[in-house]
Amino acid sequence: MSIAAGIPDALSIVWAFGAICFAGAVFGGIFTLIESALVLSFRGETANGGRGAEPPVTILKPLNGAEPSLETRLAAFCQQDYAAPVQVLCGAQDQAAAAAVRAVERQAPHAPIELAVGQRQHGVNRKVSNLINMLPQARYDTLVLSDSDIAVGPDYLRGVVALLAAPGVGAVTCLYHGVAGKGLWARLSALAINTQFLPQAIAAIGLKLAKPCCGSTIALRRSMLDRIGGFAAFADVLADDYAIGAAVRSTGAQVVATPFLVGHCCFEASLRQLLLHQIRVARTIRSIDPIGHAGSILTHSWPLALLAALSGTPVAAVLAIAVLAARVALCRCVEWRFGLPRQDYWLIPVHDVLAFAAYLASFSRTTVHWQGFDYRVAADGTLIKDNT
Repeated sequence: MSIAAGIPDALSIVWAFGAICFAGAVFGGIFTLIESALVLSFRGETANGGRGAEPPVTILKPLNGAEPSLETRLAAFCQQDYAAPVQVLCGAQDQAAAAAVRAVERQAPHAPIELAVGQRQHGVNRKVSNLINMLPQARYDTLVLSDSDIAVGPDYLRGVVALLAAPGVGAVTCLYHGVAGKGLWARLSALAINTQFLPQAIAAIGLKLAKPCCGSTIALRRSMLDRIGGFAAFADVLADDYAIGAAVRSTGAQVVATPFLVGHCCFEASLRQLLLHQIRVARTIRSIDPIGHAGSILTHSWPLALLAALSGTPVAAVLAIAVLAARVALCRCVEWRFGLPRQDYWLIPVHDVLAFAAYLASFSRTTVHWQGFDYRVAADGTLIKDNT
């Protein structure tokens, strides 16, 4: 067959590809509008009645290195508007993290903060190993797990524990919004949370497609933790927060989300760090729900519309403008509903292209980069240390 004869076939493939992308962008744009409506109507769970009994609480904070403003975030956990005793127990596997705890102790000698230093590894997941090392020093039966990059207000603990007291509730979690650190890449990372993760999580709850359990907060009683096998049951799991939530639900108990958000501080200092983080998140979701992850291509409406326009699909350029406007409207809805500061709208198309690249990369390999180490993700979601 001559080259000239093959050109129509090649053009047909390009046009078919453009038509598929166009259709995907249309559905994606519609879903973006649905997300906007669900964000505006999000209420979460609320505790019935007034302020009830407040049991003593141990807050478990697994730390990882010297993160920016860590002392400020730890101090906020020590300054809760909460009537009962609170123990803020920080687990450190390195001196840099331990130094932040000691700085809080020096600034506020009476702060209820303690340090648990342990180097022992109980599995591949270093965060869970940290939690296992910390647990023997936890004094109270109500436990609240919270990642080191989470920022909270003074009413945080009271709101979380009130929900845990409700009948049938086995665990309480918090959705979160992004708080940008210094630099462009940190701003893009925060934007990814506020325009991608958060509205998708709210949509999953509203449409009953998923029941998230986030490492930002997991509150549960020690009896429930023992019932699901303790932290050791999750020592080799990548998505430990999701696995804990699934284990709690398997007992017949509920995992509920608070009506308020906590802050997730973003520190990415380079494009490489941003992409590695985005790819890890995408591959984590793929390990949890491969079919749903594949279907989530429809949430990438702007890159799909852009591909349709580049392939010469008629009116695709108009569609690209429309879906981008819908993405900006979604961001505005998130800002209004949760009282967030104005985002960098001009970064949304940049973020969406990077997020689409990370999404495509999530299908190419099974390795993730986390806390300075590389791992392979097995088919069952467990981690295997990558020594290559």
